[in-house]
Amino acid sequence: MMSLLSRALAFFWRRRVNLREDQQRLLPGAVKTRTVQGVVTRICSDYGLIDESIYFSTDVVISNVPLVVGHKVFAVVEEDKTSFGLKAIEVEAFSDHFDDSGPSNPGTKVLIGYITSVMKDTIYINEGISFCLDTVCEGFVPCKGDWLEVVYSTEPGTTHIKAHSVMPMNCRHMDKVSITSVHGRHGVIDNKIFFTLDSLKLPAGYVPRKDDVVNVVVVESTQSRCLWRAVSMTHAHGF
Repeated sequence: MMSLLSRALAFFWRRRVNLREDQQRLLPGAVKTRTVQGVVTRICSDYGLIDESIYFSTDVVISNVPLVVGHKVFAVVEEDKTSFGLKAIEVEAFSDHFDDSGPSNPGTKVLIGYITSVMKDTIYINEGISFCLDTVCEGFVPCKGDWLEVVYSTEPGTTHIKAHSVMPMNCRHMDKVSITSVHGRHGVIDNKIFFTLDSLKLPAGYVPRKDDVVNVVVVESTQSRCLWRAVSMTHAHGF
C-alpha cells in the first residue's frame, strides 16, 4: 500500500514540476530551475543542506513530516546569484524514506545515517547512535563519512537500538575512470571519488598512481568535496 502511495506522490510531484517548467518557458526572463533528488546532510533551526551542496531554508519545505539528516528528498533548485551555488526553492521528502517495502522481520525498521566516527569495534552514526562492527556486511570496511542503511529494532522498554544488519546505502561499479591525484595514502579518482589505501582492496602488487585508468567499486560517502569513496580498485588494463 505504501509503495503504491509513494509512486502516486512521485507521479503528482513530476506533474507539478512539469507544469512549473512549462509555465517558465512561457515567461520571458524567468529564472531557470531544475528538479533534483538528494539526501539531507545537514539540518539546523532555519536552514539545511542537501548533499552538502544545495542550501534550503526551512520555510520552503512542503513535507508534512519534519526533515532530519538522512531524509531522501525531491528539490526544485535554482542558482543562487549571491553565492553562485544552488538554492532549493521547494523541498519535499520521499514518502518511502523509511523503506516502505519494509524489512522482512516484523518489529524491525530501517535507519539511514552517516558515520561520524569509527572507534575500535564500534561505529557511531548521526552523532549519537552506535553499534558493533560485527553487524556490518561481510567484506565492507566502513569509514567516517560513509552513508549506511541499518536494519534495527528497539529493545522492549528501552531506547537502545539493536542493529541486525548494516550495509552501504548506495553502491556502484565504475569502469575506466582516471586517478586525478595521489597524496600519500589518499587520492581522488575522476575529481569526485575519494580513496584511502587504509581501506581500499587492491590486487596484490598494485600501487595506484596518478593518471592510472582503473575500474572501481564505490559507496556513497561524504569526503571533503567528494560524494563517493572507492572500496576496491583494479587497473583497467592490467599492470
